[in-house]
Amino acid sequence: MEKKKVVKLLAIQMESAIGNVDLNIETVKNLLRANLGKYPQIDFVFLPELWTVGWDCPSFPDSAETLEDSRAVKMLKGIAKEFEVNILGGSFVRKDGDKLFNSSPVINREGEIVCIYDKNHLYSYNGDTENSYITAGKNPVMVELEGVKIGISICYDIRFPEIYRAYRKAGADILVDMAAWPKSRKVHWDTLAAARAIENQSYFVALTQTGLLADGSENLGHSMIIDYNGKILDEIEEVEGGIYAEIDLNKMYEFREKCTILKDIKNSYEVIRK
Repeated sequence: MEKKKVVKLLAIQMESAIGNVDLNIETVKNLLRANLGKYPQIDFVFLPELWTVGWDCPSFPDSAETLEDSRAVKMLKGIAKEFEVNILGGSFVRKDGDKLFNSSPVINREGEIVCIYDKNHLYSYNGDTENSYITAGKNPVMVELEGVKIGISICYDIRFPEIYRAYRKAGADILVDMAAWPKSRKVHWDTLAAARAIENQSYFVALTQTGLLADGSENLGHSMIIDYNGKILDEIEEVEGGIYAEIDLNKMYEFREKCTILKDIKNSYEVIRK
């Protein structure tokens, strides 16, 4: 399939009401309608991690739904069809048999589910207990829509450069990390997002939530769209809203041809101990 040359991206930052799936669906639906009306002919929309329920691990089981029954997925499918837009739907707690997954649905312009990505790395430190409730996904997932290849990741995945290098080697154009990232680790977020873009010469959508968490701490609320050279194309601070960028894939391909750093990767980096 011929690649699209110019691609329009929209990412939605929002504040989740902890455990209130119906309210969060209404919030996201309103934000999507407002921003898709403001930025017409969008190609790809991105949403943050666990926008359906917020980051509160003990509440995950009560909010879990199957893919077929998910209220959030049904709403996103309707928006995708109405606005003829591809949606990378953040994530929700997906029930599959007796297991729960932190799952990101990808929906095309026809409102069809193209694929699901299950979060590969589970954050379970500093009082968080994601691995007590969620089962880790087994593989990275790169989706190709309209000739554009997007490597999907969720939150804690951003700390593992191996997953993004694998996407880049597989031909990814855009990398995305959909998160619920704490304000206390702002330096990590900003630095890791820029590094993943630069080291893989790829556009990077770094999307997180804003607002309070159940324990009184705060989400960061610093979502960004970053180009292949580390330049921030658009960003938003601690408010709800959308960020937008029109990206030219040809410019990225030309840059990669001029600066062929991936060709210098060695087959092995075995450490010699002395």
